[in-house]
Amino acid sequence: MVTYVLVVLVLFLVPGPAVVLTVTQSLRGGKKAGILTGLGIAVGDLIHTIASVLGLSAILMSSAFAFELVKYIGATYLFVLGIRAFMQKPKKENQLDLKKNYSAISFRQAVLIETLNPKTALFFLAFLPQFVQSDGYPVVVQLIILGFTFVVMSAMYTTLLAILVSAIGTKLFQKQRFISRWQDKIVGLVYIGLGLKLVFETQK
Repeated sequence: MVTYVLVVLVLFLVPGPAVVLTVTQSLRGGKKAGILTGLGIAVGDLIHTIASVLGLSAILMSSAFAFELVKYIGATYLFVLGIRAFMQKPKKENQLDLKKNYSAISFRQAVLIETLNPKTALFFLAFLPQFVQSDGYPVVVQLIILGFTFVVMSAMYTTLLAILVSAIGTKLFQKQRFISRWQDKIVGLVYIGLGLKLVFETQK
């Protein structure tokens, strides 16, 4: 388990879509939105863990149609979010109210984005079994423990990231109008970029 934890920590140091999404949402909606985004990603990872245990991820690996279907559904969702954010006009509402409303949808958006990423499903299917011990608990139990450990570590990592990014973002932009004018367009481009990345993903 110690080796597994160390490997997961190293993986977290490599910026991926989860990091990009957490950072973007933290800058746009504040600390709460960033933390909820991280928790949503963790829930998506938990769903993939359960799917791996049940063997559902194997379907994505063996079926090109299933992989492409999930991939394009996820990419379409990201494109829709990106276009909506990019086209959104700055509102004159209280900034605290805007952040509160934005935080409310950050969680479920993150859950959907992470769940609809077939690459994440394949990652869990290929990664977790490598740390299963033949002389340990039943394989199913070990996979659940490994997956749950990954989820908890992911939630802790993204929470810390959200706190740091929101603090830095507040200091950098608090006295400027940069965020209110450009944040939606930047977030829109990030969503669209993640969607394009997903479109070009392959099974192998």
